[in-house]
Amino acid sequence: MPANTTASSRKKKGRRARLLVIVLVLALVAGVGYGTYWSISTVRASFPQTTGSIEIDGLTEPVDVKRDSYGIPQIYATTDEDLFRAQGFVQAQDRFYEMDVRRHMTSGRLSEMFGSGQVETDAFLRTLGWREVAQKEYDTKLTPETKKYLQAYAAGVNSYLEGRDGKEISVEYAALGLTNDYKPEKWTPVDSVAWLKAMAWDLRGNMQEEIDRSLMTSRLSAKQIKDLYPPYPYDRNKPVVEAGAIDGTTKKYDPKASPDSGTGTGTGTGTGTGTGAAGSGTGAGTGSGTGTGTGVGTGTAGSSADAAQGFQAQLSSVSDALDEIPALLGPSGSGIGSNSWVVSGAYTTTKKPLLANDPHLAPQLPSLWYQMGLHCRKVSPTCQYDTAGYTFSGMPGVIIGHNQNIAWGFTNLGADVTDLYLEKVSDDGYLYDGRTKPFTTREETIKVAGGKPKKITVRSTNNGPLVSDRSDELGKVGEKAPVTNAAPDRGEGYGISLKWTALMPGKSMDAVFELNRATDFKSFRAAAAHFEVPSQNLIYADTQGNIGYQAPGRIPVRGAGHDGTVPAAGWDSRNNWKSFIPQAELPYEYNPKRGYIVTANQAVIDKEKYPYLITEDWGYGARSQRINDLIESKIADGGKISTEDMRTMQTDNSSEIAKLLTPYLLKIDVSDPDVRETQKLLEGWDYTQEPDSAGAAYFNAVWRNVLKLAFGNKLPKELRVKGQCLSVRPADSTGPVDDLDERVRECGQRAKDSAQPDGGDRWYEVVRTMLKDEKNEWWQTPKTRLDKATDTRDELLGRALKDARWELTAMLGKDIDSWSWGRLHQLTLKNQTLGTSGPGALQWLLNRGPWNLGGGEAAVNATGWNAAGGYEVMWVPSMRMVVNLGNLDRSRWINLTGASGHAYSAHYTDQTDKWAKGELLDWPFGKEAVEKSTTDTLVLRP
Repeated sequence: MPANTTASSRKKKGRRARLLVIVLVLALVAGVGYGTYWSISTVRASFPQTTGSIEIDGLTEPVDVKRDSYGIPQIYATTDEDLFRAQGFVQAQDRFYEMDVRRHMTSGRLSEMFGSGQVETDAFLRTLGWREVAQKEYDTKLTPETKKYLQAYAAGVNSYLEGRDGKEISVEYAALGLTNDYKPEKWTPVDSVAWLKAMAWDLRGNMQEEIDRSLMTSRLSAKQIKDLYPPYPYDRNKPVVEAGAIDGTTKKYDPKASPDSGTGTGTGTGTGTGTGAAGSGTGAGTGSGTGTGTGVGTGTAGSSADAAQGFQAQLSSVSDALDEIPALLGPSGSGIGSNSWVVSGAYTTTKKPLLANDPHLAPQLPSLWYQMGLHCRKVSPTCQYDTAGYTFSGMPGVIIGHNQNIAWGFTNLGADVTDLYLEKVSDDGYLYDGRTKPFTTREETIKVAGGKPKKITVRSTNNGPLVSDRSDELGKVGEKAPVTNAAPDRGEGYGISLKWTALMPGKSMDAVFELNRATDFKSFRAAAAHFEVPSQNLIYADTQGNIGYQAPGRIPVRGAGHDGTVPAAGWDSRNNWKSFIPQAELPYEYNPKRGYIVTANQAVIDKEKYPYLITEDWGYGARSQRINDLIESKIADGGKISTEDMRTMQTDNSSEIAKLLTPYLLKIDVSDPDVRETQKLLEGWDYTQEPDSAGAAYFNAVWRNVLKLAFGNKLPKELRVKGQCLSVRPADSTGPVDDLDERVRECGQRAKDSAQPDGGDRWYEVVRTMLKDEKNEWWQTPKTRLDKATDTRDELLGRALKDARWELTAMLGKDIDSWSWGRLHQLTLKNQTLGTSGPGALQWLLNRGPWNLGGGEAAVNATGWNAAGGYEVMWVPSMRMVVNLGNLDRSRWINLTGASGHAYSAHYTDQTDKWAKGELLDWPFGKEAVEKSTTDTLVLRP
């Protein structure tokens, strides 16, 4: 960019920042109402110094911090410790409030900042014990080198904090200071390690599905529940690893082997069928045979209607408790995921690999990610790093990005690494194989800003903490839970414990640094072996032209009779985890013959070709197959893919469910002229969900109403949106209740971002399997005071067309020419604490938006929304990157927001407009390119 253009841009940003500061001061004086005047100096006090020099204790040599016009820093140091010490200092400059909130969340100490409203959340987090596990990791698992880096990072953070009061760190502390006397404390290495537990929590796998299946039993039969969880369509949506898994042997990595040599599978314990005394389920057996075990069945033997009702309440309470935990990465569900793919140089215009990644996480302000470069002036044994990419504020190293030799990306593997267990508990302990064992207990004290501390006792079984201890209702868990005939006497009831790999100390922090300095596929795989939690798909490319994939993680091998899809009987050792899948036998690929690898939360490998059960709850592959198709269409007949092509693929707005359902909708004979007018919007619509598309708006409204009529209104209240009430048949009745007077009024209980049906690609598959069956029972709906009952597919689709018309008329107006998908599908970026629950004026000051977006649920441009809850954007591509391994300085990147966490910095949301348009920024890496892009230089001196 020419120098005069850069200067002009900076002046405009500076003017906007000054205007926002003035607005803040005026609004605080007029609107917040705390009776305290905030001056402009208060607001500006926390803005970081980005030029000149600052002295920092502990440095051995000066460190340069070079920021570009977007405030993105590139750090240059002489030693590893200096590099990470500077990283801590710089991240604290821009993001300390975010870091502080995160560490209070991971340690169950939110009440210390925000008062009594967070006590129950803290109690649940203390019960999980994230901080305790992080401390054990730091003390017993991590290498001395990793500890040294963590200590240097913490020292850098503390150098920034030294001598500063709250308002000089971030404006949010000034707001907190008006209601309590909270003061930030020093950063510790364990604060950084604990963040990995929060990351793992939101990527924990199928625990919500496990709960939902059990809750569904109050209203749905076993067959109906099975309908709602169809098998993965391996014949249509390709898994990540497509070959080499048939013979059950492990193909070891050989760097000299020919392409397609590296699909690793393995031998060992396989999946079989386990049958309990009542009901049946899939379990883990030996080889491919049949295993018998005692489990929790869905049958009715030994249970009653009262028992079922009691168990539903218990599971609903667990679900409610989970909803209260801050989901920093996004609502649990089909939106949690990512896109990542890599294309070999044989099919690119650069003749070297191109690698793309865009993780789909919760929108938040500031963004979860912090862009950064970490450079040793000269790579050597005492300074080993030359890397850049996306970091987590509060953690040293780069999480996703590239170094001078390789690039890597992450998507959520979706491995089933959590299980809920029913526990037979008493005052003396819990039952296990016929004997009572004592609980493991610990005392916790929760300090509360402006209130008295609260003490809790955490009880754990051999499976994990008793999560059912954390509320009055949960304390009554299992009073009459439906279980098999082999279950012990209920007595006062059952508890519910949680077994989760993240509660076992591991080496994931080691893996971050190992990835950052990996030089080839061998060292990349060695690093991946230590990335135990959370389980991620790791995709790879290098400057030598190789591409690859590795599925890492600590993934359990379960006992016979237990497949992880429903809660298991904790009193029976046959339901235990027996081992973990060996890392050498987890799937991987190296230079596959097809020339590309796609990971987008689809199945990793066909379960018929692999001897281990990774999960029964994969994403269903709508996004991944669309990416596969886009790549294939581009390289057909000798075509080549460019960096711009990769960017265009990331912003693909095509709706796979629209392609399937629209032809059926257009065949419906509509007599109402208003509804017919909107039906015509679908004629000629190309199934793309652009922000200005009226067709996309109407189709998505129809899809939402199809789901509501066919499924949502038939689900139990625990899965439906809180506050949405229906007249339904009593839960203990059988069959439809036609008499309106015999129905009962029942209101939903779940948060709108996690209610069902969410409209993700599982629901695509559910509808696909029944679409040609015109009289499938799911098309049947009862009559209402306004509508007749429906008995067939076309009757239900006709009603959905009508209901959607009037829903959008209420929301967007009667004139369909004014309709657009973006008006419905909006993103508002919210400060994650005071921007969601602070005074209204403060929320207005800290939040930004809305932006009208294209894309949608299960589209490649995954701006997800929950069809049960509405059209609001719930998760997003939290960043996008395309790495060019032929010329790293020609790589491109973008963040959801900006580098700064300071609400009135010019870099608070200065990337968001470009992000919303699908644009990318230049990503300089080499010293010359970084120097050319630098606008501010800060020197940190010893």
